Amino acid sequence: MHAGLHRALLRTFARLPVGVRRRLVRTIAPSYTVGAMCFVERSDGALLLVRHSYRRRWGVPGGLLERGEEPAVGAVREAAEETGVAVVLVGEPTPVVEPVPQRIDLVFRGRLAADCPPEAARPCSAEIEEVGWFAPGELPELQHETAQAMVALARRRSDVDPAGSGFDGDAVGGDR
Repeated sequence: MHAGLHRALLRTFARLPVGVRRRLVRTIAPSYTVGAMCFVERSDGALLLVRHSYRRRWGVPGGLLERGEEPAVGAVREAAEETGVAVVLVGEPTPVVEPVPQRIDLVFRGRLAADCPPEAARPCSAEIEEVGWFAPGELPELQHETAQAMVALARRRSDVDPAGSGFDGDAVGGDR
């Protein structure tokens, strides 16, 4: 596009009301789905995994955020809806962006709330066939998204905490 025309269009765009500008951007810009997932770790290091009724491999509790929902709230909600456990999030989320399916996942780490025993985990949704606790060295075949998220978390942990001290970080959104 010619530079002069481009500048003129930008000046016109700048004069539009904010609401109109937002609608235009949302109409022309690619849209992404945004979800939250949570790696729930038991005190012995085992991870809580779920097997969906519509997928062969295992994943972690998670799903799409509801309109206007905070990602941390969505991660805790999804864990409760899918597995029946109360989760306390630890640290900040790690974003994973997948351009081809146009998906953004905010990946959280969590642990069970103090009053929630590990045996409380059970399938609580029609979409969940099984739940299980798996030791890190004994993981089943993982869904693509879960494997990518695990790699992203590992990278972030090594960047933030080279010693890899586990869940010693500050809890987010609940009791400690």
